[in-house]
This record gives sequence, structure tokens and C-alpha cells, in this order.
Amino acid sequence: MKHHKFVLLIIVISQFCCTSLWFASNAVLTDLIDNFNLKTNALENLTSAVQFGFILGTLLFALLSIADRFSPSKVFFFCAALGAVFNGCLTFNENTLFSLLILRFLTGIFLAGIYPVGMKIATDYFEKGLGKSLGYLVGALVLGTALPHLLKDSLQDYSWQNIVLFISILAIFGGLLLFILVPNGPYRKKGTALDISICYKVFKNDQFRKAAFGYFGHMWELYTFWAFVPILLITYSNLHEVNFKIPLLSFFIISIGSIGCIVGSNVAAAIGTKKQLIGLYFYLVFVV
Repeated sequence: MKHHKFVLLIIVISQFCCTSLWFASNAVLTDLIDNFNLKTNALENLTSAVQFGFILGTLLFALLSIADRFSPSKVFFFCAALGAVFNGCLTFNENTLFSLLILRFLTGIFLAGIYPVGMKIATDYFEKGLGKSLGYLVGALVLGTALPHLLKDSLQDYSWQNIVLFISILAIFGGLLLFILVPNGPYRKKGTALDISICYKVFKNDQFRKAAFGYFGHMWELYTFWAFVPILLITYSNLHEVNFKIPLLSFFIISIGSIGCIVGSNVAAAIGTKKQLIGLYFYLVFVV
């Protein structure tokens, strides 16, 4: 059990380091706009490019059973390294809007080998108590997503290129850490050959279908909010003539969700997921 806790800690740290790639461009968006003469709608385009890359990557990884057919830790490291390379390429002076979109799209594809594969590795180690473990992993994702904003605030004396490169180095470190310290888990099951029909078969499961559609809906609003937090703060500060430390405040607003992930997973483990969701629903409807 102690070994499993150590493994979970390493996965959490690696997820935190590697998912910082997700919103790297958002933290330095104003610098990208100024440096490459982009239009103000660059935010939604660059953010969408990452998301579409992640969606396509996740689909391909699932269809090809990549994390089942190959060592998940090796897949994680490979994707972390490539994601870091494409993220680092944002700093090239020759970039255009098109090349930036391609780079973010490719980063999104390889994020599909980080976030979901990290969860897959956790399932290979935890036959019981998996829900609580995944809560910590999602919390690491949230914190990693917010990290670029904290780096933007902390590294004000450095160029935006250095911030982007630091995030890439952090991602490589996270991938290497997991690759070295986390071997294949005891509950890992090797995958089989490509089976397109699995897409149809899995959605025949009513419980999975309900959970999946709920998750699909949550993805759109959550990442939209995360992407526009700095814009909302800038707009508010301009309208009301107040001075915010935009990057630092953006970090706290996004990262506070990590606490909710950890607390929520522990509450669900104690009282059950359905009771927790019902309680949360009534709170949102009647209190908020």
C-alpha cells in the first residue's frame, strides 16, 4: 500500500508538470499578439486548436489502444516530450497564426497521451479506492492548467519565450519522472488489436452513456471559463478602473478547483457518488 501511495504521488506530480502545456499560450497571449501581430480573436482560436487536438488525440489513442498495447509510462513520457517540443516551438520568430494553430493542435494531440494515460496508469495500480485516486489526478490537472499564469506573474523579469520554454522543460521533467519511477502496474491488462466496433459497444452501456454525455457537456463550459478568466479580469479592471495582478489572480481562480477535486473525491468515497451529486445539485439550485 505504501508503494501504491508513492506511485500515486509520482503520477500526481507528473500530471501537474505535464498538463501545464495545456494553457501555456493563454498565459502569454498578449505577448503572442504583440510579437506576431495577431488579431484579438487569437485567444479562442489558439484555445480551440488545443481542444480539437486533444479530442482527436484521445479518439486515436482509444481506438488504437495505445496505452494498452504499449507500456503506459513510456507512452506518457513520449507524449510529454513531444508536447514539450511543440510547445517550445511557439518561441520561433518565424511563426504565423497558422503555424501557431498547428503547434497548439499538435500539443493537444499529445496531451491525450498525458492526462488520460496518467489515469490509465492509476487504474493499473488501484483495484480499490480508484475514485479517490482519480480525484487527486484531476486536481493535479487543474493545478497544472493554472500554473502558466503563476509563472507569468513570478517571472515578470524574464521574456515570454523563457516562460514557454520553462513550461516545456517542466513537462519533460514530469514525463521522465514517471517513466523512471512508475513501471507497469499489477492490474494492467494488455490490449488487443484495433476494434472499431468498440465505439458502438461501449455506448450500449446505459450507465457509461449517461456519465459520458454529462462529461462531454462539462468539458465545453469548464475550458471556456478557464480560457477567458484573464480576459474577464482585464475587462472588469478596465470598466471599473481597478488594478488587478491579472496572472496571479487568474492562477488562484483556476487552481482553487483542485481543492474541490480532492475534497469531492473524498466525500464521494465516504457517502457515495450519487448522494454527493444530489447534494451538490440542490446546493447549486437553492443556495447559489
